[in-house]
Amino acid sequence: MSDPNYMTSRAILSTKNDNVDKINTRMIERFQGEEKIYHSFDSAENDPHGYYAPEFLNNLTPNRLPPHALKLKINCPVILLRNIDPANGLCNGSRLVVWGFQRNAIDAEIVLGQHAGRRVFLPRTPLCPSDDDIFPLKFKRKQFPIRLSFAMTINKVQGQTIPIVGVYLPDPIFSHGQLYVALSRATAKRNIKILAIKDDDKGKGNGKEQSKNSKKRKRFEPLLTTMKNIIYKEVLST
Repeated sequence: MSDPNYMTSRAILSTKNDNVDKINTRMIERFQGEEKIYHSFDSAENDPHGYYAPEFLNNLTPNRLPPHALKLKINCPVILLRNIDPANGLCNGSRLVVWGFQRNAIDAEIVLGQHAGRRVFLPRTPLCPSDDDIFPLKFKRKQFPIRLSFAMTINKVQGQTIPIVGVYLPDPIFSHGQLYVALSRATAKRNIKILAIKDDDKGKGNGKEQSKNSKKRKRFEPLLTTMKNIIYKEVLST
C-alpha cells in the first residue's frame, strides 16, 4: 500500500456502480494511513422555500458525481470525473494518486499517459448531474471531482491500459462490447483474473426462501467458467 505505482497499476472492473462502490468502500477502510473526509456543499436550484433538506441532498449520488462524503487516504488511487485541463492531462477518466491534503485542494499525481508523474492541485468544483440522470430536482454539488478507483465500472475505463486487471461479475454482462472492453484493458492475458458468480435464485421465491438462499451463497457461491458475450448484430451491420 505504500507504493503508489503498485496501487495504480491494478484495478477491479465491474458492470454496475453498486458493485464498484462496495469494493471501493471496503478497500479504503482496509487501506493504511489516516483517513481524510471531505464533505460536499449541496444546494437545490430554484428552491426558494427550502423544500429539499440538506440531508436529503447529501444522500443523492448520481453516477457521474462524487459522493457527499469523499473518504481518502495518502497513496490511494482516484479517478477524475470532469475535464479540468485536458491539455495538461486533467481530463475525464484520468487516474491519479493522492499525495496530500489541504483545506480546499487535494495534492495528486497523474499516473498514466504522457503526463504521468505530473503533480497537480485539484480544487473543489461546482458539479451538476448529467441530463441522463433522472431526478425530481436540479441540484448543485460543490466537491472535488474525483472518486476512488480501486474499482471502476467497465464503461469508465474504455481507452485505458491497466497492467493488472480483476474482472468482478456478480451479474451477467448486459451491454454491447462490455466484455471485450473488460478483457482488453490488461497488457497480457496472464494479468487478467475473472470472478463470475452464478446466481440462479435471484428474484425467485418468497422472502424466507431468499434469506436462506443468500446464507447458502455466503458459504459457497458456485462460480462460472463461461460468460455470454453480448453483441448487438445491428450495431455491426451499420
